[in-house]
Amino acid sequence: MTTETVLIAYTPDDFGHAALEHGIVEARRRSARIVAVNATRGDALVDQRFADDGEVTALERDLAASGIDHEVHRVMAPDVAEAVLEAAEKAAATVIVVGLRRRSPVGKLVLGSVAQRVLLGADVPVLAVKPA
Repeated sequence: MTTETVLIAYTPDDFGHAALEHGIVEARRRSARIVAVNATRGDALVDQRFADDGEVTALERDLAASGIDHEVHRVMAPDVAEAVLEAAEKAAATVIVVGLRRRSPVGKLVLGSVAQRVLLGADVPVLAVKPA
């Protein structure tokens, strides 16, 4: 029997919490384990999308409360989308869950979003979710 893996691209904000909630539901539906990945480029003094120790502890607590087998990884890489895709490949993920941000048409044109690049680059299905 092959164990499925749900990879959650986690950020400590509403978008990451939406990905976490939907990822837990998806893992239960598939009887899968969870790999949560929080990645940053590490090129800023403060990156609000990179979980600090307290936020990782809260994430671990939420995942433990779900009763689902899980791992949490913080990754520093030059390309966040590539880090998520590499983590998905390494974990043999069967689905990737990402939170979607609202962006202006100009913002979409000028800067490619991590979620968009994950959607386009993934070899497995991607579940893209928005906060309620």
